[in-house]
Amino acid sequence: MRERIVNVVIILIVLALGVTGTLYFTNDSSEGGSLIKKDVTITSNDSINESIDKVYNSVVVVSNYQNGRLMGYGSGFVYKKDNKYGYILTNNHVVEDASDIKLTLSSGEEVTAEVLGTDAYMDIAVLRMDADKVLQVAELGDSTEAKIGDTVFTVGTPVSTDYAGTVTKGIISGENREITVTNNGSSYMMEAIQIDASINPGNSGGPLVNINGEVIGINSVKLVESSVEGMGFAIPIEVALSQIDKLESGEPIERPVIGVALYDLDSLPLLGYSDLRIDESVDSGVIVDSVERGSDAEKAGLQKNDVIVELDGTKIKNSAHLKYLLYKHNIGDSVKLTIIRNGNEKELTLKLTQQIGDSN
Repeated sequence: MRERIVNVVIILIVLALGVTGTLYFTNDSSEGGSLIKKDVTITSNDSINESIDKVYNSVVVVSNYQNGRLMGYGSGFVYKKDNKYGYILTNNHVVEDASDIKLTLSSGEEVTAEVLGTDAYMDIAVLRMDADKVLQVAELGDSTEAKIGDTVFTVGTPVSTDYAGTVTKGIISGENREITVTNNGSSYMMEAIQIDASINPGNSGGPLVNINGEVIGINSVKLVESSVEGMGFAIPIEVALSQIDKLESGEPIERPVIGVALYDLDSLPLLGYSDLRIDESVDSGVIVDSVERGSDAEKAGLQKNDVIVELDGTKIKNSAHLKYLLYKHNIGDSVKLTIIRNGNEKELTLKLTQQIGDSN
């Protein structure tokens, strides 16, 4: 028994060191035991310390102050630097309603920051700080190159600022997830990367990083239900970069509004409607409850009680999904709507001319 313990200790030491060496194993087939010599090479290839070094000092704690009082905090990372400023990406909900923003660097130094632009739908915000305070600029990657099973890690500030700079590691668990989010009573859908790396309050806005040390996403606790464990979500970096110029300049992001009030087909029994003729084969979609006068929807010919079942050939799941598909388009684009009216299928062309904030 003693010989076996010694052998295990030798193995553990070699594994820890990650070296080439000779191991001796006990052969228990004989009563006294004999030693079998085996030459093996064991390398330590599971460490991501070099990748962490590429991004770690770019990560900051983002503190939200309102009228001099700390109301919350999250994480962020420097993605760009010019002669005057360093630019930080974080979540919109981290800086929402802030009168002042302070950043804590990995060195422990606290600096002030300015909010340049925010977008509640994408849950993205851009801040800036003095360039001479920037310790590191993160390298941005491409989330479309990531695959299920790829190793990823996060850097952030979970639970409390005492744990600033915490690194968690995991894998990509799902690609192109469509996540429904409810904000101020309104539901909308976002595209997200699903991961199993631990994400806790305070991680919001921090980077999701691939094994090469490149940022491929922005973590958001807002996308995680409290009852679910082992599921984290990040906003693909391309989503943020698609509007980064407008966010940096503080310009509003244009999104189409078609001018209808909708309810989901699956809510029909709960609402008590009985006068709609909908074939049983129609199992998802949205029902038009009203159409605003002068809106794009009215111009396209949409009417009350129309059931929108497809947009450009994509089957509509619910009203959040319809909004998600519309928001992928620009003002001036045209889309094809497939509707059911009085039991008959029709196709309408909807030109997107109006945007959120327009008066109809």
